[in-house]
Amino acid sequence: MDGCFGLVKRINMHELNLKGTTILVTGAAGFIGANLVMRLLKGKKPERIIGIDNLNDYYDVRIKEWRLKQIEKLSKEYPETEWIFKKGDIADRPMIQELFEAYEPQIVVNLAAQAGVRYSITNPDAYISSNMIGFYNLLEACRHSYDDGKQGVAHLIYASSSSVYGGNEKVPFSTEDPVDHPVSLYAATKKSNELFAHAYSKLYNIPSTGLRFFTVYGPAGRPDMAYFGFTNKLLQGKTIEIFNYGNCRRDFTYVDDIVEGIVRVMKGAPERVNGADGLPVPPYKVYNIGGGHPENLLDFVDILQQELVAAGVLPADYDFEAHKKLVPMQPGDVPVTYADTEALQEDFDYCPKTDLRTGLRNFAQWYQEFYGQEENR
Repeated sequence: MDGCFGLVKRINMHELNLKGTTILVTGAAGFIGANLVMRLLKGKKPERIIGIDNLNDYYDVRIKEWRLKQIEKLSKEYPETEWIFKKGDIADRPMIQELFEAYEPQIVVNLAAQAGVRYSITNPDAYISSNMIGFYNLLEACRHSYDDGKQGVAHLIYASSSSVYGGNEKVPFSTEDPVDHPVSLYAATKKSNELFAHAYSKLYNIPSTGLRFFTVYGPAGRPDMAYFGFTNKLLQGKTIEIFNYGNCRRDFTYVDDIVEGIVRVMKGAPERVNGADGLPVPPYKVYNIGGGHPENLLDFVDILQQELVAAGVLPADYDFEAHKKLVPMQPGDVPVTYADTEALQEDFDYCPKTDLRTGLRNFAQWYQEFYGQEENR
């Protein structure tokens, strides 16, 4: 993928070595969380990785269990890093306190959240519990990690979302854009996370970095995402609707590229410094993390169907035209959304590597393997 350029390191950054550290990853059975754990096991040699997940049934739990099995297999190949999984909810404050007291993590990556915009309309309690109370519990644990003169948490990284941009029409979306008018409870909770993190960074000098994820896709992803939903519908002989007659462009980002960005950010914490007035400047940063290159939705669907046929998910003579309906734009939607990732490129040399066809091919092959095995049981 093009559009990346040379590295210009941010001045106020404290570089961290992940080797020999204890890392806490929440949402470790989730799509991004599981892939992050596996990436850390393979290459970064932390002393210990603790994963937390409540394994809720927002979507098929078998996919989450499959991801955990992949982590277990990999952990046996890399025994130098201790892998510990705890089934639990970050909204459970005593459990979070116990984990911090027992393991004293130096790096915390919060990827546990109730996802999905539509689900927030019918199940708002889940979003307040996980995204608000759960994140507050983690911030409090980070705050008290410095008690009694302990070194404590060196860097808190947490998942925000491109949904914070709401109905903004200016593209690409920049972290300098106003994000004060969320259009869903989910988006409001993510914006709240950024505000909470800023307050705790200011009050307690906790280095924190928020990452606004754009559309993430790949093998063993979330079934509520469009590419996964399209696949399920096509397999069931249903019709998929493509909005704005296919003239939509979205920022699809392959999960491995997202994980690479997270790992790079983990190693560069905002530095604790004093301002011109002698008072601490909050060690706080927010980045967009996405492909930075919008893809046409019609092209996306065309490549997806080709790869589904090649992987054997759908037959070669499948009539796609009979199962594809071009419809007008949804009210409130915008034709083009994508991330301005210049800051992440400058500070961390972040550059997505995976083209759309390769990413969708990997998904299609996983889908055939996973659901093919299910059918044969």
